[in-house]
Amino acid sequence: MRIKYAIDAVNSYISTPLFPIVFKTQPLHGRHRVLLGIGGNVGDSVRRFEHLIHYIRRSSFMVIIETSPIIKNPPFGYISQPYFYNAIISISTKLTPHELLRHIHNIERLFGRKRSFKDAPRTLDIDIIMYENRKIDTQKLKVPHISWFERDSVVIPLKYMKGLR
Repeated sequence: MRIKYAIDAVNSYISTPLFPIVFKTQPLHGRHRVLLGIGGNVGDSVRRFEHLIHYIRRSSFMVIIETSPIIKNPPFGYISQPYFYNAIISISTKLTPHELLRHIHNIERLFGRKRSFKDAPRTLDIDIIMYENRKIDTQKLKVPHISWFERDSVVIPLKYMKGLR
């Protein structure tokens, strides 16, 4: 069952059985707390997000703590494309930031992601929004994610997360 309502003139809130949810699992000792942003606008993104949760829950690399609701919002950058669906997933992991980046790129490929051009339509995009309180600035990885605090696709879902209040 999906519940949907307008947040404002351009953003919509979508709730499903897995978005939002706080899982009974807790971050494990020795693991790092990470916020992942997920997005997509090709195919049935909401269904794909739910498949992603099932996939991650079977992973030995990540433990899901909480998910935000899904937000449907307009694209930015390349704007001649459909609206995006976005959500935040709070996880714990033993992976280093660069190991986690490689792992999520593999997940994106598994879920059909093609990187044709910057801000292109996509089946699934997974970004590391925050990795604990670390600051990372390498060619391949920037954490916290660049301009996360200016993006409705991140800020709005974060407002609904219980574990971050």
